[in-house]
Amino acid sequence: MDKVVIGGGQGFWGDSNDAAVHMVKHGGLNYMACDYLAELTLSIMARQKLKNPQAGYARDFIGLLNECVMDAQDNGVRILTNAGGMNIKGCVDAIAEIYKSKGLSGRKIGYVLGDDMTGEIDRMMAEGITFENIDGVGEFKDIKDKIVNANVYFGHEPILECLSADADVVVTGRATDSALFLSPLMYELGIKEDDWTNIARGIMAGHLLECGGQGAGGNFDYGWRDVPDMDQLGFPIAEFSLRDLVITKAPNCGGLISEQSCKEQFLYEIHNPASYITPDVVADVSAATLTQVGLNRVAVGGIQGKKRPDTLKLSIGYHAGYKVATMLSFAWPDAYEKAQKAADILMKKLQRKNLRSEDIRIDYIGLNSLHLGVSNMDPSHLKELNEVVLRIAIRTKDKLEAEKIIPEVAPLQLNGPPGASFFGGRAKVQEVIGLWPTLIPRDSVKLSSNILTIE
Repeated sequence: MDKVVIGGGQGFWGDSNDAAVHMVKHGGLNYMACDYLAELTLSIMARQKLKNPQAGYARDFIGLLNECVMDAQDNGVRILTNAGGMNIKGCVDAIAEIYKSKGLSGRKIGYVLGDDMTGEIDRMMAEGITFENIDGVGEFKDIKDKIVNANVYFGHEPILECLSADADVVVTGRATDSALFLSPLMYELGIKEDDWTNIARGIMAGHLLECGGQGAGGNFDYGWRDVPDMDQLGFPIAEFSLRDLVITKAPNCGGLISEQSCKEQFLYEIHNPASYITPDVVADVSAATLTQVGLNRVAVGGIQGKKRPDTLKLSIGYHAGYKVATMLSFAWPDAYEKAQKAADILMKKLQRKNLRSEDIRIDYIGLNSLHLGVSNMDPSHLKELNEVVLRIAIRTKDKLEAEKIIPEVAPLQLNGPPGASFFGGRAKVQEVIGLWPTLIPRDSVKLSSNILTIE
């Protein structure tokens, strides 16, 4: 194979399956990679698994695979995903049930274990690892006994091993989004471990695909009105060879692949274009080019690569207290003034209850919840606002403190300014998960590649 066609099937946990199913059927793919994880997603999954040992992975993927597995089989499409989350074996078992139900004996499920390092903290501390916060905030000793999960971001190596063992599907935990795409490119095209430029090209191909529809006209600031058929948005596809990289999409679907749409995704989450650090390579895209070469076809060039770092990022989720967020809507006339009065009433009540909080935030949705600047508005405009929603949120260390606000909100429908409407149901206390990002030596991580063959 001298060219690999790979599609980005998911952008996040909860994304639509439609584009993925369509591209497996009609996209001419060799591979499809589906990204489900974000930093705090794993903490949520860890909590799910504590409540139910069978949970803790992205069950959305099981539904997607059930929809497209026969087309993938017929069209020779291999699928990679980090849907394993905090329960990789549970995800593998669910995939196996799909294969068995479809009569697909002999199929192979590859899976990678070892990214969950929650139980390795003491061992690593004994080895001298200090877990300094990348952002320079706080002391690790203050959160050590509050850890919910600790997952390392890893690269292509164990995924490549699964592909070399002929896995039809590969399931991981916290593999980097782009490594899911890079691995098939390295496998099929024989890219060497020290070919930093081609590895960087593969990483950036993955980067352009990993957010699903966002790379094909979704969430498109430059010209969202110009995106056709957004109701059936297609997701991006990369055609990758050692000579060329072209971003496109499947036929007969909506969306837009243009220089502008690709540029927005290309620079997304890249802090330093000359030094985009990943576990696989440090990519330099400061001289990259994106050129429209046809309808919904953009060629990408000028990417360079430098040696990978000696450390890996470890994302630690920890219990950081509790929060409650609740809302009341107010209608014209004087909607903003009414909402302000309601906020004042709530704050006085909470003060009498001696609320001990870490943070209190008051927003007026429709006025300043997304953009500040109320003081600059024309006073007549403020008075004539059609509606305003008061949103008040508190964060506390103690759960009982967070509960203090809950019984005070609904009564304001009759006990406060006129025109209030309570919606969304009675507020609930939610756990707050904090993120502690740190770097650890690469050799402190032990990953394993595994194969399950369906009988």
